[in-house]
Amino acid sequence: MRFWINTVFRVLAWGGIIIIVSCSGPSLESGREFRMPIAAEPPTLDWTLATDSVSVTLLTNLMEGLTQYNASLEPQPAVAKRWKFSDDGRTITYYLRDDVFWSDGKRVTARDFEFSWKRLLNPATAAQYAYFLFDIENAYEYNAGQLTDPGQVGVRALSPLVLEVRLKRPVIYFPSITTFMVTYPQREDIVTRYGDRWTDPDKIVTNGAFILSQWRHEYKLELLANPRHFEGRPAIDRVTFYVVPEKTTALTLYETGELDRVELPPVAIPHYRNSREYVQIPQLRGYYYGFNVHKPPFDDVRVRRAFAHAIDRSRIPVILKGGEIPASSWIPEGMIAHNPDIGLKFDPEKARRLLTEAGYPGGKGLPPVSAVYNTGSINPLVGEFLQAEWKKNLRVEVEIDSQEWKVFLSRLQVDPPQLFRLGWGADFPDPDNFMNLFLSTSGNNHLGFNNPRYDALVQRGPTLADPAKRQALYDEAQRILTEEAAAIIPLFFSAQNLLIKPYVEGLEANAMELLYLKRAAVKRGEPRAAPRA
Repeated sequence: MRFWINTVFRVLAWGGIIIIVSCSGPSLESGREFRMPIAAEPPTLDWTLATDSVSVTLLTNLMEGLTQYNASLEPQPAVAKRWKFSDDGRTITYYLRDDVFWSDGKRVTARDFEFSWKRLLNPATAAQYAYFLFDIENAYEYNAGQLTDPGQVGVRALSPLVLEVRLKRPVIYFPSITTFMVTYPQREDIVTRYGDRWTDPDKIVTNGAFILSQWRHEYKLELLANPRHFEGRPAIDRVTFYVVPEKTTALTLYETGELDRVELPPVAIPHYRNSREYVQIPQLRGYYYGFNVHKPPFDDVRVRRAFAHAIDRSRIPVILKGGEIPASSWIPEGMIAHNPDIGLKFDPEKARRLLTEAGYPGGKGLPPVSAVYNTGSINPLVGEFLQAEWKKNLRVEVEIDSQEWKVFLSRLQVDPPQLFRLGWGADFPDPDNFMNLFLSTSGNNHLGFNNPRYDALVQRGPTLADPAKRQALYDEAQRILTEEAAAIIPLFFSAQNLLIKPYVEGLEANAMELLYLKRAAVKRGEPRAAPRA
């Protein structure tokens, strides 16, 4: 475990204690290895069940879907060489390439997509992302148990290379949906044969640019180039993802040459801002605190509004130092239907008045409040800031509780806390992706929020082609979510702050944090070809 011994020493050095050790980083017999940290062990590599950003990063490089994004985040052909909408916009026919193969040599077929999508929708699977396909005919009804025959769901393989998708209504962004991991194909024979173990490295079959070769739990995952990839063998031979929970630790490893890309912790951003290796790009990613609207004291909307009005969001970029954009609304800047005027603004007097109206003057008599977040470099800073704001402006003592990612996710599923931190990054660049998160039917809605008017508005949004009409519709829906019901407290939109070694080419940052390593190359000893975004 030489890697971790080195890590311990270097963490001490980062803290100001100098320890001289004789050690070297991982052997680089091949200069075409790419190494980067991941913040946590992926909870799963079953792309039907995965929900977290770590799993997305890995699966984006292990798998290919029908479509993929170009540099402008527009859907382009991938496994599907082309697709066609019917005249009424309610049927999409995907025509698959004939040269896409699984890692065991079998051809990828339309049947693999049909199986995967119906497995996602099967209520027995209990997939949080099942709602992603609810625009498909009978998809919701099957997932809700109203229909038991998957044959009635509007997706079917017409032939080995033709997939037909029947929609309930025209959905203008559906080709973007098919870029996302939950729509990747799956092999029924593998899933059936191995059950919960089908994603083990010796069992999993994939169709992407890289193949999973090793998974040493809580240490690293290793991917090797797929020589049979339909776009050609990638320029990178090996990708090693090291599990490094602390960003300061990862930065030290980057500085000592053991990592090629790293996300900067807030404390380090000012130091590296002028470095030629520094990259900053705004993200289509929102950060919020959510209420369990059924748990006291947040079953009272006045208390929820009071907590929202008590926060001076303008201080967040000063604390985090990463180019964050304070926000009281939910649809992020850079996306259609963004409206910064929506939401409950900082107003401590109104916050105290609302708390008094709810029966808790000066915070007296308020039931104990605990705010829960997952571990990480940013979350404690935000949690401590909110704790101080609520104490100063409401005279309310809030306990903050940090939990490891897997434990945190499990708690959200079983018994969501009364107040918790979450974020959301775009799975596709459309406001529907942010707004459908809080539909009453969404597996990612942990709030207990259920508003029929909100549901109706959000479900209508994708059918509107007129940008002005979409803006008006989403404005109304956002006001319900963030003002009338005050079910969440939006805090800020994120920016990504990275260091990337000069010898890594083609690894362009984008607003969705998509990491397409098949487009990158590692050329140690050679200068970077061009500046990054």
